Amino acid sequence: MDKDKGKFIVVSNRLPVTIYNENGNWIGSPSSGGLVKAMNPVLKNRGGAWIGWPGITSRQSLSAIREILGPLSDENGYRFLPVSLTEEDIEEFYHGFSNSILWPLFHDLQGRCSFIPSYWDGYIRSNAKFAKVILKHSTEKDFIWINDYQLIPLGYMLMNENPSMRTSFFLHIPFPSPDVFLKLPWRKEILSQMTHYSLVCFQTQRDRRNFIDCLRIFFPGAQISGRGHILNVQLGSRKFLVGSLPISIDYKHYSTLGSSHSVISRAKRIREEITGDKFILGVDRLDYSKGIPEKLKGFERCLELYPEVRGRITLYQIVVPSRDSIPEYKSLKNEIELLISQINGKYATTRWIPVNWRYGSVSDSELSSMYRAADIALITSLKDGMNLVCKEYCASKGKDSGILILSEFAGAAIQLSKGALLVNPYDANGIAATIYKAFLMEENEKIARMRFMKRTIYKHDVFWWVNNFLRAATGKKLEDFPEQSLPSLWPGIFSDDSISKTNPN
Repeated sequence: MDKDKGKFIVVSNRLPVTIYNENGNWIGSPSSGGLVKAMNPVLKNRGGAWIGWPGITSRQSLSAIREILGPLSDENGYRFLPVSLTEEDIEEFYHGFSNSILWPLFHDLQGRCSFIPSYWDGYIRSNAKFAKVILKHSTEKDFIWINDYQLIPLGYMLMNENPSMRTSFFLHIPFPSPDVFLKLPWRKEILSQMTHYSLVCFQTQRDRRNFIDCLRIFFPGAQISGRGHILNVQLGSRKFLVGSLPISIDYKHYSTLGSSHSVISRAKRIREEITGDKFILGVDRLDYSKGIPEKLKGFERCLELYPEVRGRITLYQIVVPSRDSIPEYKSLKNEIELLISQINGKYATTRWIPVNWRYGSVSDSELSSMYRAADIALITSLKDGMNLVCKEYCASKGKDSGILILSEFAGAAIQLSKGALLVNPYDANGIAATIYKAFLMEENEKIARMRFMKRTIYKHDVFWWVNNFLRAATGKKLEDFPEQSLPSLWPGIFSDDSISKTNPN
């Protein structure tokens, strides 16, 4: 791509790679996660860059970092630009302000917040380090796409250093209603920082509405106009856009993988391995917002209220490790283990175990096979910005029918409400009744519901999401960032002689 047209630069808290030490050697491997899965097919081979923290704490030489990130950049088709953070930064910025304040607050779980003043200091200090790297490797012509709650201050910081620089921001988690947001001690600072982007975008109209309601409280003079996905905001002399665009998946990738011979064969073996007429699948990251205990309690209630399903329906729950070094997450894992043990102890027979579970990551191929094999996908998030698992499940089903039971508090529920069975994750009886309804559902209804969801996801895939975001932010489309071979490392790509390492899991 002609450099005069600008580069495509994505910024997030973490690089889309994980660096770890194995037998004295530093190794890098691709990371998982919704943002990585969504952005990889978009960035690949477009000569752009991804800026983020590489996840390491011990000081490593410049050459060692190059040896790790260089081949990974070549493999992925875009450059990885690392941000150096100290252990103190990680404690205050990541574990502290981001995940002990913003994460629970924005998920309406304010009782889990720890409003410690030093966390704010670490949040600002660490964001300043991200801003320094962005300024070093970008110009006013670049499209700079900043992602998520960890990096809210960047638009303000970059504008202060270079008023000509235009940045766009996407919040991947929910934005709370005013009565919840008002509990944040730094509420006006955070809100003001969000107004310094040329575009600030949310997953759903609900989140955008909450943001605008907060704007009107703290900035009564704000003028909002427009309709549809993108609105105009005038705040004094400052103008910016506010949007709602639901993130999605690479539908064709999951559809093709789900229809491959290897996946279909593996799906058949999975069905043979699992006892019962119906197979329910749960796939969740270890986090209290995902409602895993609530799911288990709802399933247990189903076995209690509808004894005819015993021995005929099996739940297989995949729990992907996350932040498991934090005591609260260890406690959640213990709670999940205890609930599974109680359910199996009460209802298991010599031929049937009600709940099987796996704690660990699963390859794309194996996960696609699980999706293909499952009769029902059960998602009971207490609050979710979007939730891509439900979309992956639908796209992977091929010609097979399947039933999606989805929390009404997941962002995806708005898109998929005509096809999914919606549940309140706090209502164990409601979950039980919905599982029973899915168990009895006729094939023609399953097919009709799944067809609707597939059409919706196919039409609004990740490329739709990116194109609409780009149009709103810059007036460009994805094709205006054409595919090309990866350029050589830009001069000064590593600003420090060393980089620090910590892994927040």
